[in-house]
Amino acid sequence: MPAKTDMTTELALLGVLAVLWGASYSFIKVGVETIPPVTFIAARTLIAGAILLAIIRWRGLAMPREAATWRRFAFQACLNSVVPFTLIAAAERSIDAGLATILNATSPIFTFLLTALITRHEPVTLRKLVGVGAGIAGICLIVGTEALGGLGHQLWAQLAVIAATVSYAGAAIFGRNFRGLDPMLPAAGSMICGAAILIPLSLVFDRPWTLSPSTASIFALIGLSVFSTALAFSIFFRLIHTLGSVGTTSQAYLRVPIGVGIGALFLGESLGPTAWLGMGFVVGGVAAMTIPARQRKLAQ
Repeated sequence: MPAKTDMTTELALLGVLAVLWGASYSFIKVGVETIPPVTFIAARTLIAGAILLAIIRWRGLAMPREAATWRRFAFQACLNSVVPFTLIAAAERSIDAGLATILNATSPIFTFLLTALITRHEPVTLRKLVGVGAGIAGICLIVGTEALGGLGHQLWAQLAVIAATVSYAGAAIFGRNFRGLDPMLPAAGSMICGAAILIPLSLVFDRPWTLSPSTASIFALIGLSVFSTALAFSIFFRLIHTLGSVGTTSQAYLRVPIGVGIGALFLGESLGPTAWLGMGFVVGGVAAMTIPARQRKLAQ
């Protein structure tokens, strides 16, 4: 990585990442219609890991051999794929892709909170605190409405997405431990470890050889694995080193209109008035938190 990274290139990659991850929620929604969540995510990590390994070999790179590095890959896999991927996939059997997009867009909120309370590697500002407040208000507007109606399936699904978001926040911070490695290596390593964890669970609980997935679900799985996972995570680990953990998660407020728009266009989804209001708070809060990060010098 050059000492001084072109800001324009990094922000363009941030936009690409927002599109790739914005589309992922619709891919998941279609995929889990006929493929159980654990098996769907096991296949996602396996396919993405295989693609990344092939690219690594083509580039003439080699995966690390140190046990300590692979332990870090395994921990990153739990934070960034095994736990959040599975929770979101399970949740989208009950809630729309657009709603999952909004709730998951709060990752900068939790990244900031974890940073402020634990690692303290990025500064705390009044603007970020205001953004946190707005983002939490958005979550309460969306989830609180469901809670008032009783503990239904949608409430638990929404809480699962929020739990996945906290996991993503931890992954964004822990990803700083891979500084000095080519971005492809932790991306591939975490996918391989994720597959190693999830495939045995799939074999035991879902017995995938008995499934009959639809053509649409299979194509959704391929699109999710190739574009929204293999390509997206390569970009993600690069941006962690150049824009920082909070800066990288700023694509969340770009991801919201993209994910909601794709869900509306291709899946016929629509949001209720409270969800629209909650989305406004979330987007405003995330933007308030992350725009200042763009103005600082990029990490060396």
